[in-house]
Amino acid sequence: MISDQFLSPAFLWFLVRIQLLRQTERDCVEMDGPLDFESEDPFLGSPAPKKRKKVIGLDDLVTDYYKEKSRLIERESKRAKARKSYNSDEEDDTSKETAFFETIDKCQQQMKEISSEDEISYWGMQVFGNQKTPPPLTFPKLRSCEILNSFMNTEVNSSVELCAEKGEAFLEGLIVNGWLSRLVSICGHVEKSIAMWTFNLMLYSSKEELRTSACDFWCSILSKTEVDLPFTKIYWFPCYSDLKSALEVYGFLPNFSSNAELLKTDHPQNCLLDSDTGGPPQNIRAWLKFMAVYCQVRNKHSIFSTSEAEELIEVVICLFLDRQLQGLSMLFYECMLSVISCFIEKEWHCSCEKVAKSLACRVPQDLNCLRIVECISGVNTRSKGLRSAVAFQILVKCFDNKVTDAEGILKFLISINVKDRSCDLFKMYIYLVLTENWLYSNPLLEDKPVINEMWGLYLRNCSCQITNTDLRTYASKVRNKASYLLQGTVKG
Repeated sequence: MISDQFLSPAFLWFLVRIQLLRQTERDCVEMDGPLDFESEDPFLGSPAPKKRKKVIGLDDLVTDYYKEKSRLIERESKRAKARKSYNSDEEDDTSKETAFFETIDKCQQQMKEISSEDEISYWGMQVFGNQKTPPPLTFPKLRSCEILNSFMNTEVNSSVELCAEKGEAFLEGLIVNGWLSRLVSICGHVEKSIAMWTFNLMLYSSKEELRTSACDFWCSILSKTEVDLPFTKIYWFPCYSDLKSALEVYGFLPNFSSNAELLKTDHPQNCLLDSDTGGPPQNIRAWLKFMAVYCQVRNKHSIFSTSEAEELIEVVICLFLDRQLQGLSMLFYECMLSVISCFIEKEWHCSCEKVAKSLACRVPQDLNCLRIVECISGVNTRSKGLRSAVAFQILVKCFDNKVTDAEGILKFLISINVKDRSCDLFKMYIYLVLTENWLYSNPLLEDKPVINEMWGLYLRNCSCQITNTDLRTYASKVRNKASYLLQGTVKG
């Protein structure tokens, strides 16, 4: 009995096609035989013997069918394997890529733990706000000054035809060209109207040439002493209120510590103001240059009281906190040293302590307080003493005035367990730098060996108890700073 697979439509159609092919071959074989007239031609040779065609049986057809079918199945199997292999490769690539990005995310998370945003902090305070409207520069009393009247009464004026209304412009030309300094030297004195007019030009003029020339004029006449000839007598000196008013016009903020939230200290560029009225005008340069020279005559003229001089030191030191004024750092240094030197010896010790306490109250206990301390250059005994006093008073303020003596502060620092995970190492870094400046700028370290020993113990705690694998914020800074200082500790 014939199996059902041989009765499938595909198989039956295959047999029909084979049968048709065989019939076609049979017809072709008959057509290949000789024609009737060709067989009667004697010249033609005997016909070639016929080749026997192989008879294809049913078994052969079935065998060929299954061979073709197995070939198709094998081909499909290879294609399926190829597709499976390709998909497997894609899955492997996807899994590898996923694992790669997971590793990156993990590393980034660890880096954030090692160096958090709290560690990326900057100093900077808004010392100047919006400027105010400056006073008018017109000075009616200038028309009656002696220099202008004497020139108007000369024969030269007949050709120049100078009048009182044009007198101010005429004097501006003299001051720019440097002739005004020569004329007052010849006269031997500076009139009140000339002094006040040049002072206002220096502090409020928007023209660089005028304010620079006015500043040079004042520096020239102030630098001369009674020994110098010819000696110039000045009939008017600006008082502290005049200089303070100029700062207020510039936008100086006396209570700048309350404006700390206005700054985003994680981005120091935000400390720079984009407004045209923000920050001081260019006249601040002339103000600083004038102050550096003006303080030198305090011992000769009663221009500042002791309390005013103390406030002036605070103002100049606070200017170091404004990031947009970093280019004027050298002027700040010169002005600060000049103000410090204007005190007489008997008043300096008390004034130094007052200034230190006032600064400690105004400056926040962050990197700004370190900036303040480090900007007080220790080039002489007074500046070293002021630097030490400021650092000490800030430390006392950090501890809420609970400890106010040297041994008490060091005992408190030694008692802090830096191994504790809750210990704020940023504050420890602040304490470490402040203590360094307090002790190294003070002869107390040499006079009391106990202080030296306690200081060394505190440094060993910070350098040894914080390991290299400690990933807390400021851990490496505290450890490295303490290790460096420990190497130079004076042995008791």
